[in-house]
Amino acid sequence: MNLDTLLHPVLATAAEHAPAVDADGRFPTEAVSALIGSGLMGLTLPEQEGGLGGGPQEFARATAALAGACGSTAMVYLMHVSAAMTVMSAPPRALPSVLRGLAGGQTLATLAFSEPGSRSHFWAPISQAKRNGGPDARFTADKSWVTSAGHAQLYVTSVQSADEPGTVDLYAIEADRPGVSVTGSFRGLGLRGNASAPMRFEVSVSDTARLGEAGSGLARMTETVMPWFNLGNAAVSLGLASAALQAAVRHTTSATLQHTGQTLAELPTIRARLAKTSLRLEAASAYLAAAAASMAAPDEQTPLYVLGVKALANDTALTVTDDAMRVCGGAAFSNHLAIERYFRDARAGHVMAPTADALYDFYGKAITGQPVFG
Repeated sequence: MNLDTLLHPVLATAAEHAPAVDADGRFPTEAVSALIGSGLMGLTLPEQEGGLGGGPQEFARATAALAGACGSTAMVYLMHVSAAMTVMSAPPRALPSVLRGLAGGQTLATLAFSEPGSRSHFWAPISQAKRNGGPDARFTADKSWVTSAGHAQLYVTSVQSADEPGTVDLYAIEADRPGVSVTGSFRGLGLRGNASAPMRFEVSVSDTARLGEAGSGLARMTETVMPWFNLGNAAVSLGLASAALQAAVRHTTSATLQHTGQTLAELPTIRARLAKTSLRLEAASAYLAAAAASMAAPDEQTPLYVLGVKALANDTALTVTDDAMRVCGGAAFSNHLAIERYFRDARAGHVMAPTADALYDFYGKAITGQPVFG
């Protein structure tokens, strides 16, 4: 597998349509179609299921590159891979061909976890599944901020278990099932094309649609969802930051002060800020690479990397994109440099569950010997 070769046409398509995706707040259909055609939808799924057999390192590289071209496309891709890896951890018996559909891109997947009642505490759904005397579990779950809402064909959804009180179950819910609906629209500060809208799942489901055993949802969230989502979200943040810094360097090395003949980059204040910004990005990128390598070959440090990588990358992206705006001055406030788009898109990662602030708390608990979710 030559990842760069597969990515090249996808990145070109994503970059071409990114301004319109952002301006119109529309789903990045062209870029997603290019992803499907490239085979990258199955990047991390096994070859025997039609995937490419890649791992965390390839996923981080691909997602960061996508973010540099179009943040919304990268977010859609991140959620698809996170959902696909969760499904792979316990394929539902009701959908025997689901992994091949996910790998080939015929099935676009996403996660539907966060709820208005528990907000960014995605591990604690308020919605409750019930048996009501029948073999199937029935639930009504209102979900907020569902990426690819109305565009995905499969939603991995969380509810309180009907069988194990106080625990969580995950279900794979097909989009065409009666009772699945998009209940609102999305117009965000950034990532305007990722269709992150509220949804309602008012469904009756068999145990064969559940991922794993009853009550196993929280373990699946922490052991599968969080590692892949946090790594991918970190890659999105740093991909946006890298694109913003590159744009800032291009501008400051070409824009000239006519009264002195100097470029902006020849000003000591500009040079110093670019240097500090570049070093900050390099450090966070090294941590991302270490986290991906640790996920690929897990050891005792892997849980800390999982908790730390998103928070560090989110904060780094906030600082780097802010610095890119500052060194480019008024030019950055127009959209011809694209820096203001990277700036807006980078704001999303910090507040996505688990939020950066929550992750810092979790990390602090972990290094001081306290229960992370206690």
